[in-house]
Amino acid sequence: MNKAPFGQVRIISGNLRGSKLPVETYPGLRPTSDRVRETLFNWLQSHISGRRILDCFAGTGALGFEAASRGAAEVVLLEKVPALAASLRETAARLKADTVRVETSDSFAWLGRPATTRFDLVFIDPPFGTEYAQQVLPLLGPWLADQAWVYVETGRSTRIEVPSTYQLHREGSTREVWYRLFRHDTATLSPSSPEQSA
Repeated sequence: MNKAPFGQVRIISGNLRGSKLPVETYPGLRPTSDRVRETLFNWLQSHISGRRILDCFAGTGALGFEAASRGAAEVVLLEKVPALAASLRETAARLKADTVRVETSDSFAWLGRPATTRFDLVFIDPPFGTEYAQQVLPLLGPWLADQAWVYVETGRSTRIEVPSTYQLHREGSTREVWYRLFRHDTATLSPSSPEQSA
């Protein structure tokens, strides 16, 4: 079901604090709420500055621009809808957010390429009612730095299975949303684990 446009969201903290991000009218586009973003970034407060960050389903860019505002060294926003990707580029230019790079690409195709860098934090917040969160998780492995963080936000009723290297760090929920922060820890693998022999 299409909802009325939100209009805009604001960056909560950092050097871009108070900056407005437009929310385009598009089916399934649903920015992470201020409450959830504030909780998430409180969890991550010492793990943003100087880090490489990937947002797999950028949408409004609320998570990625929030990370850029708080000092991330590089933020890659993946958005497959050309109009939304164009809006993200316009926002990055307007805010002079030089650490933000927008890729007009399907996340599955982008992650299916040979990994060219490793990210310290990955955001997974796809449109609700899809299986995208579950489907994208197995593709992340080669792109994750050791001890990387992986944030997953889904509808309240959605259940996912995560790789054996993911350790749940914190989780929370609202009436509509279930959000979880995992730590990718390769030390949890045993010598015979298939992930090591791939």
